[in-house]
Amino acid sequence: MEDCAGKVIQFALDNGAQYCDVREESVCRNGFLIENGEIQHSISESDKGIGIRILADGAWGFCSMSEPISIDDLRAKVIRSVKTALYFSTFKKQKVNLAETRSFKENVILPTHKEPHIDEMIQLGMECDKIIREKKRIKKSAVAIYHDYLIKHFTNSDGSQISQSFNDVIATISATAYESGLAESVSTTEGGRGGMEMITEKNNLIHASKRISEKADLLLDAKTAKEEKTKIVMNPDFVALLTHEILGHPSEADRVLGKEMAWAGGAWWAGKLGTKIGSTELNVIDDPTISSSLGWYKYDDEGIVSNKKTLIQDGFLSAHMHSRETAAQFTTEPNSSMRATNYSFMPLIRMACTCITSGDWNPDEMIRDVKDGYLICDMKVPSIDMMRYNWNISCQYAYKIKNGETMELLRDVIVTGVSPEFFNSIDARGNDFTVRPITNCGKGDPMQIMRMGNGGPHMRAEATVKSVNL
Repeated sequence: MEDCAGKVIQFALDNGAQYCDVREESVCRNGFLIENGEIQHSISESDKGIGIRILADGAWGFCSMSEPISIDDLRAKVIRSVKTALYFSTFKKQKVNLAETRSFKENVILPTHKEPHIDEMIQLGMECDKIIREKKRIKKSAVAIYHDYLIKHFTNSDGSQISQSFNDVIATISATAYESGLAESVSTTEGGRGGMEMITEKNNLIHASKRISEKADLLLDAKTAKEEKTKIVMNPDFVALLTHEILGHPSEADRVLGKEMAWAGGAWWAGKLGTKIGSTELNVIDDPTISSSLGWYKYDDEGIVSNKKTLIQDGFLSAHMHSRETAAQFTTEPNSSMRATNYSFMPLIRMACTCITSGDWNPDEMIRDVKDGYLICDMKVPSIDMMRYNWNISCQYAYKIKNGETMELLRDVIVTGVSPEFFNSIDARGNDFTVRPITNCGKGDPMQIMRMGNGGPHMRAEATVKSVNL
């Protein structure tokens, strides 16, 4: 790879490029889907290729190839990409500049404590599926488990040569209960960057199967919530999606600049760095060094060493996630936020592990302090406007809180908020902290799907709650 990448970079520089980086990546994937006790489909595949990013006269060019790859084909693609970048540079009002950064040479292997094997994965999946269907009113069970082994090599014209390899093990399980025309589903995704321990130890899939089966069954008898603006206590799983949608995405500098508007791509707080946008209880980080999360890495796809960044400090907007390009525009440093789905895409600014930090409250005490409100549990479906200002996020279930006690179970609950009002209403964060796996975040055009972590503690705020049949 070093020899191939070196030749590619030289082709680019010899033909007028000012910068070039090369990403060679391979992935091997194994997995399956079980529904109602039967394997519906399985997958065993691999992919390998090379992505080449070129900067020429302040404009980007990009090309990619899957293996097998010949040097002659690479040379032709690189030269064509340089010429394309040079052509489009004549139309650019603002030329691309890259912030200065260090170069690195390192081989990184993220640890795996228990190697994943397909037979063991299937055995676990079948056991979980059986547990889910133990409740008589469960009419559909689904268990999907996948293992990816990834190897990534990064080389650039600044002198970096970086290799990274890691395993991802991810399981998604769901239970659907049905009775008298009413269907209720509960699901969860477990796993992370590591081996089988990601679903047998850190996030026990057996326990999760029992929980979702019991909850889906109980939801058939649950009540709905009346519409009201009230106190809500959110559990970490719900906080993970809320953080993802209304804190993480608008912190991506390309969205702040208005350059990435696909898929609700704006940021209402553009131009508000250093200003107060929430209560002192709002503290948000993005941290790719959190081990075992799906956003854990040593270097991003620009070769920037990973670092924890504080996005919001005591309610003040303090930073964005940056690429080398946006860092130059903001006169700051790049902060390891560039990633691509695979070698065939240019990297975009993406969350790694964006979380609300923990506070001082015991979660039970937080609930006992609520006279009238709701406990909101587990993420479901988000709906957000283009600037991430107005939003609705449904939860999988909720409980009414009355005089500090959780009361009846509630179904089909949606939480509605206006971002600045909601952020300023936050008055308590739990002393717990949980990172949840997010496996299907979409961004860009063409769409790129990315894995990451999001999370936080239990948190209390004010919002409008209502029930809608989804």
